[in-house]
Amino acid sequence: MPWTERQAQVLQAMGLRLWQPAAAALAAAPVPQAPGPAQAATSAPVPAPVPVRSSAPASALSQLDWPALREAVAGCRACGLCESRTQTVFGVGHQHARWMVVGEAPGEHEDRQGEPFVGASGQLLDAMLRALGLSRADDGPPEQRVYIANTLKCRPPRNRNPAPEEMLKCEPFLVRQIELVQPRIILAMGRFAVQALLRSGEPIGKLRGRVHAYQGVPLVVTYHPAYLLRSLPDKARAWEDLCLAASVAEAEPAEPAQR
Repeated sequence: MPWTERQAQVLQAMGLRLWQPAAAALAAAPVPQAPGPAQAATSAPVPAPVPVRSSAPASALSQLDWPALREAVAGCRACGLCESRTQTVFGVGHQHARWMVVGEAPGEHEDRQGEPFVGASGQLLDAMLRALGLSRADDGPPEQRVYIANTLKCRPPRNRNPAPEEMLKCEPFLVRQIELVQPRIILAMGRFAVQALLRSGEPIGKLRGRVHAYQGVPLVVTYHPAYLLRSLPDKARAWEDLCLAASVAEAEPAEPAQR
């Protein structure tokens, strides 16, 4: 992918290296081996998909289209978070994006604006996506499309960690969003996104650097932008994760014509 002067300036401002497509980028950083046999979309191994487990039957939301799903989220009162939220935070981006970014829970800015990843963490995420030629805007060309959603659709009071029962209540909404988007690649950002999608309690540092899978979709684990704002040395590692995800997305077969 040719680099524009603007993209190069963004990376230089962040202190990050340029992404190089395909296998050349992966060769620069060895990929740890995952246990068990698997066939990878890139040189990194892909373990077997993790079964979906939720607090509601899989069929409960499986027939909902985008408008109906958005309405269901907006009216949800399945847990106590509905009492303290300003509004629900559904998702943003193209509804048939190649990339899907999954975060953790809305913060104060997200709760006010009704959009995931806004404020300082959203600006950092947008800068990193922009450096790869990607955008959350829903009117861009197919190769630039990203859909962004959170594991939780309501903000926990005072930005506390999500409770397990809150994550289970909200999980069917995220499952249906992934089914509707049908992304080429999922980028799981942060501990709670990883727990929801991979059922893993391992630290991010042990899970990043290789390709996992969710329901057959390649998944790459990385740090949450809010964490990166507090831990600048890990910003370069997060950029490596995005480069890995970009290489996987590039290697995936083209989507059907209707997308």
